[in-house]
Amino acid sequence: MEQGIMPAGTVSPSVYTDFQGLAALRRRAQDDSPEALRAVAREFEAIFMQMMLKSMREASLGEGIFDNEQSSFYQEMFDKQIAIHLARRQGLGLADVLVRQLRPGQTPAPAGGEASPPAPAARGAAFSSPEAFVRGLQDPAREAAARLGVAPRVLLAQAALETGWGQRILRGPDGASSHNLFGIKAGPDWQGARVTAQTLEYRDGVARREQAVFRAYDSFSQSFMDYADFILGNPRYQAALARADDPRAYLQALQEAGYATDPDYAAKIQGIMARRALAGLMSAETNA
Repeated sequence: MEQGIMPAGTVSPSVYTDFQGLAALRRRAQDDSPEALRAVAREFEAIFMQMMLKSMREASLGEGIFDNEQSSFYQEMFDKQIAIHLARRQGLGLADVLVRQLRPGQTPAPAGGEASPPAPAARGAAFSSPEAFVRGLQDPAREAAARLGVAPRVLLAQAALETGWGQRILRGPDGASSHNLFGIKAGPDWQGARVTAQTLEYRDGVARREQAVFRAYDSFSQSFMDYADFILGNPRYQAALARADDPRAYLQALQEAGYATDPDYAAKIQGIMARRALAGLMSAETNA
């Protein structure tokens, strides 16, 4: 029987004891929901801790005079329970690392399962899930994509990376959304509204936080249209536009032209394009 999604602070003992538990863990890892991702990351962390404890036991100088096969069995059970207990509490931080790697825009909940206060950029998020993000933005994405000659899923995946599926959209001091889906900064020629926020930039291959000023819009539709204007009106992106019919080539050319400083920017967007949340849109594009 397929297991349901467990709370984020829970670790199921079945993942250690049978292949069905591991198969269920694998299926849950494919789920797009943040709750499933957090639960799976916790279980992987618990498995890692149990393996670490087992290795430490095996590295001991030898069996004690009272050790036997039965005591070893109960010792292994004890180690599993210790691993589960630790993963439910503080853990080693491995679960948080996994969440950050698999869902770059999401800020993981603290260890122990307690909800953290929302970051200013995430407060009042407009989208409850990746599927809601796609449903809510697919129309303006299609309109902007038609101007650029790219597939709509390319723009949705790029916006998903920039905003964590709409959970980390930049906001002004008053809490108002900037509606900025593509991380476009406000240069001297920008005459519209602005919002200042921290950004992660890569300088000489080293990531570091910097303050930057970004464009702000009245709606998500304006953000899509401004992105299209920005790409079409900037000569350095002409090579990308020339490859607009090939998503991989377009994104790689966009990165090489300096759209983002992240050396893995194009690869991350391509990874998001393969997510289940965009599967229906991709099917519709194919049948169009």
